[in-house]
Amino acid sequence: MAKKKNVQQDGFENVENVLSRTEQYIEDNQKSLTIIVAAIIVIVGGYLAFDRLYVNPMEKEAKAQMFVAEQYFERDSFNLALYGDGVELGFLDIIDEYGISNTANLAHYYAGISFLHLGDYESAIDYLKGFESDDQIIAPMALGAIGDAYAELGEFETALSFYLKAANKNINEFTTPIYLMKAAQIHEHLEEYGKALALYERVKKDHPKSNEARYIDKYITRANGILNN
Repeated sequence: MAKKKNVQQDGFENVENVLSRTEQYIEDNQKSLTIIVAAIIVIVGGYLAFDRLYVNPMEKEAKAQMFVAEQYFERDSFNLALYGDGVELGFLDIIDEYGISNTANLAHYYAGISFLHLGDYESAIDYLKGFESDDQIIAPMALGAIGDAYAELGEFETALSFYLKAANKNINEFTTPIYLMKAAQIHEHLEEYGKALALYERVKKDHPKSNEARYIDKYITRANGILNN
């Protein structure tokens, strides 16, 4: 029992020593710690003020300004959507004037898709790469659109890498099978029929309820036929 009591006392003494050292450190560095805490308060307060007084109003203004460009985009008037109509701003104006806003980020996506439709594939790639999102649908679609642009430029290996990224980004029943199919077709173009077949079979196995699965058997049969000849 005496040994146990001594162990407990030693433990309490160690705790007390640690607390004493902590208290002494705080006392010795009180001025520095006060400055650090004050700096943190100033930084946090400044950020909140910046967000409330500058970013939020700018975000609302950017959304209002982009409304007409979105309407042009939906009507496939891609030049007007990009450059504006002389009165209302286009996506490129939104990016320039509201660069740090979420709306300007979304404008990168719209601009990239617009350039893709207009056949300016390099600009499409540039703007789509400037877009950031974790959205389950839009994020893979942006990656897939980059793949489309590279495919149009004849850069098939790069296109393939983006199709696979798109297929594996936020796996779901809509975008994943679309880009698995596109990746498989690139493999076929490169005469890599075994890799194409593996992707077709993945669509059939993992996404049986997708639209692509409705006609996947003919692709599997064709790839098998080529491999067995």
